[in-house]
Amino acid sequence: MNFPRDSFTLNVGGARYSFSQEVIKDFPLRRVSRLHGCSSEQDVLEVCDDYDQERNEYFFDRHSEAFGFIMMYVKYGKLRFVPQMCELSFYNEMIYWGLERSQLEYCCQRRLDERMSDTYTYMSDESKPDESCNLKDEQQQQQQQGPSDKKWKERMRITFEEPTSSLAAQILAVISIIFVIVSMVVLCASTLPDWKTAQNHSAEEHRIIEAICIGWFTAECIVRFIVSKDKCEFVKRPLNIIDLLAITPYYVSVLMTVFTGENPQLQRAGVTLRVLRMMRIFWVIKLARHFIGLQTLGLTLKRCYREMVMLLVFICVAMAIFGALSQLLEHGLDLEAKNEDYSSIPAACWWVIISMTTVGYGDMYPISVPGRILGGVCVVSGIVLLALPITFIYHSFVQCYHELKFKSARYGRSLSNEFLN
Repeated sequence: MNFPRDSFTLNVGGARYSFSQEVIKDFPLRRVSRLHGCSSEQDVLEVCDDYDQERNEYFFDRHSEAFGFIMMYVKYGKLRFVPQMCELSFYNEMIYWGLERSQLEYCCQRRLDERMSDTYTYMSDESKPDESCNLKDEQQQQQQQGPSDKKWKERMRITFEEPTSSLAAQILAVISIIFVIVSMVVLCASTLPDWKTAQNHSAEEHRIIEAICIGWFTAECIVRFIVSKDKCEFVKRPLNIIDLLAITPYYVSVLMTVFTGENPQLQRAGVTLRVLRMMRIFWVIKLARHFIGLQTLGLTLKRCYREMVMLLVFICVAMAIFGALSQLLEHGLDLEAKNEDYSSIPAACWWVIISMTTVGYGDMYPISVPGRILGGVCVVSGIVLLALPITFIYHSFVQCYHELKFKSARYGRSLSNEFLN
């Protein structure tokens, strides 16, 4: 834009700031730097609230004190909250001027996370009118445009996907939990020493119980696939993949039993059958559909994969250092009494990992004085290294829990209002 003067003025809530054209071109605030590329008055009004061409003054109806703190960040490189100002309000000012959460100081980032978590829990439907309106608009479009079977499929989908949406959904969730518990009890009991003797007397009953559980899981998976909106997206979901991994081994084991006999002659086939039957342990993960805690754990691991990788890197580096030193002190030096447990660095790494995690099985331990000193340093270092990323994971866990809790409550309220209407 061709400015009439070499300098121009920003008026933010009554506070005036003057800058030159060279400064505004590379200004750290994106909204202010956009003024340099404006070619017409209409473009200028898209950036600011008003414009005085005679005085070359740009008006912004924003919080003047918050902008003062933002200008301190531009000048000194440190961004902190305004005292006695809501963290969310200041965060909105940051977003308006083109700043991000990561540009805040670390202490202020923690305050913002806690504030957002507390606010998200008690957020009402009135605070998100766009979502509720869009949800109502979609329901009205489905009622007007689509036939009755679409409405029935949508109701079935919500019933199977959201356990808190209605009474029928809660009943289905309870039935599914019962089948999971029964299948897990049968699987755990099958490893007991007396199970084979009991199985010979009631083998038919055990097969019936297993077939009923598998039948329920299969029927549930098929119904959820039929009523899903996007079939490709349904197949890609992690919980649906886990359902498939939990159901498929049963049918594969049945086919292998049919072809190889009840007592397999091929040893490889027998081992494969045992592995497939043990894969039924994945049924436990099906409980994540009905418990917010397991959903929170999965969502936290998904969002904190960088922190998890950082934690693994810390452990691997410490294992390499302490494993090499412990092997040298306990076995590598020409001592009279060598500790054979530390004969190699990989063997010493096992001692490092159980020491850093403060498990301490006691199966191997240093016997020399330098080795014991190194062991104490290893334990203390493990506590410090493991505690550093845990803080980030904890805050993410709390935020994910509040989000899922609010989502579940919102589904329950919307379905309740629909049934009442």
